[in-house]
Amino acid sequence: MDNKLSFLQDIIGKDISRRNFLKYTGYTGLTTLGAGSLLAACGGSDAQQSAGPAPKGSKVAGNLTLVYMGDASSKKAWDSLFALFSKDYPDVKFTAKAIPSANWAAFFDTVSTQIAGGQNYDIIQVATEGQRLFASRGLVEPIDAYIARDKDEIDEFYSDIHPNLVKWNKEHSSPDGKTYYLPGEFNTMCMWYNSEMFKQAGVDEPSDDWKWNDFLAASQKITKPGQVFGMSVTPEYFVGIMPWLLTNGASTLSADWKQSTVNSPAAIEAAKFMRELVAKKISPLPGGTFDAISAMSQGKLAMFGGGRWPVLNVRKFNLVDKVKIVPWPQKTQKGSPIGWNAYPIMKASQNKEAAWAFVKFITTKKASEYFAQQGGTIVPPRKSVATSDAFLANAPKGSEKLYEALDYATPIPSPDKGSVIQKAIEDTWKQILAGNTPAEQALAQLDQTIKANL
Repeated sequence: MDNKLSFLQDIIGKDISRRNFLKYTGYTGLTTLGAGSLLAACGGSDAQQSAGPAPKGSKVAGNLTLVYMGDASSKKAWDSLFALFSKDYPDVKFTAKAIPSANWAAFFDTVSTQIAGGQNYDIIQVATEGQRLFASRGLVEPIDAYIARDKDEIDEFYSDIHPNLVKWNKEHSSPDGKTYYLPGEFNTMCMWYNSEMFKQAGVDEPSDDWKWNDFLAASQKITKPGQVFGMSVTPEYFVGIMPWLLTNGASTLSADWKQSTVNSPAAIEAAKFMRELVAKKISPLPGGTFDAISAMSQGKLAMFGGGRWPVLNVRKFNLVDKVKIVPWPQKTQKGSPIGWNAYPIMKASQNKEAAWAFVKFITTKKASEYFAQQGGTIVPPRKSVATSDAFLANAPKGSEKLYEALDYATPIPSPDKGSVIQKAIEDTWKQILAGNTPAEQALAQLDQTIKANL
C-alpha cells in the first residue's frame, strides 16, 4: 500500500496522506475496497508475481483487459487491431477500454487514480512520459524471461526497427536495468504545411534543412493579420514547446533527466521566438476554440506542427493532396521530440501469458501493417512498414520524414514526476506566449519548480 500511495502522490503531485487517500480513489467511484481488490491495486500476491513464463508453446486462453488513450476518432482502428488479435488467439476474451485525454499527463492521472482505487488491468498503453514512473513504482512485470524464451521472435522484431528505439528504450524506460517494455509505435514532430497557400503567396516550399529565418520570412509573407495565420504556436509540451527548444540545441532537462536546463540562453531564445510569432500575429493567441486543420482547410492557416495523428482530420477535410510534411525549421540543428508507446504486463495481471501474447502480437509486421492501413495515428516502429504503402498511401507527401526523424530525435524528458513538471512547463509557456511574463523571468521561476520536483 505504501508503494501505491507514493505512486499516486507522484502522479498527482499532492501531499496525499492515508487519511485522504480514499478521497482521491473515490474519484473513480470505487470508494469501498475489499481486501482482494486492495491487494490487486498494490501489485498482487508474491506467488502471482513470481510465476514466470510458461513453457514455450503453452496454450494461451482466458480473459485479458487493456486500457489505452483514445477517443471516437481512433476507436475504429484500435477495435480492428483487437479483432485481428482475437483471430490469432480465439481462446482469449479481449476487453479494451479507451480513455479520452487531452495529453499523456491527463491520461496517467486518470489511470493511476483508477489503479489506486482497485481497478485491475492486464496491459496498459504507456507512452514514454509514464514508462519510468510505472516501472519505478513496481507496477509492471519484468519481461526478460519472456524475451529469453521467445528470443527468435524478438530478435526478428529488433532487426526491423531503428537502433535508436532499442537504445532509448533501454536507457530511459527502466530504473534498474531490467526490461519492462518493448518499444512500440512512436511519434516525432515535423511541420505540416499547405503547399497551395505557399504557391499563392509566391513563397518557395520549405526544404528539409530550412532555418528559423526561412520559416519566419515565409510566415510573414503568407500572414494577413486577423485573416490568415502563417503558423499555429501552442503551449503544449510535446507538440509546441520541445520542437523549438531542440532545434536551438536546448531542452527542459539534461540528457539524463536529472537537471533542469529550462532557463538556458538557448531555451530563453526559443521562448522569445515563439512569443514573437504571437506578437506579430503570425500565430493566433493560444487558447480558445481555434482548430488548426479546420483553419487550414479554409485557407486561414499555412502551417502547424504535428506527428502522425493529424492524418485522420487531414483526410476528413480532403487535404491529403494539398498538405506536405517537412522537418521542423532549425536554428542550430535538426530537432524533434520523440515519444514511443509500450504495452507493459501489469504485475497484478491474472493472465500474464495472454498479456505477453498481445505484447508480441502488436510488434508483428502483420499487426503493424493492419493498424497503419486502418488509419493509425502513430508511426509504426518497423521500418519495413513505415516505408511501405501501408503507411504512406493516402497520406501527405513527406510522411516518411516522421520515421526519418529517428536519426536526430530526442526522447521527451520524462522523470518520475513528469506529469507535475509538464503542467508547470505548459502553464509557464501560456504566460510567455500571452505576453504576461517576460521569458527570462518566467523560465527562471520554472527552473526552480522543476528542480523541486526532480
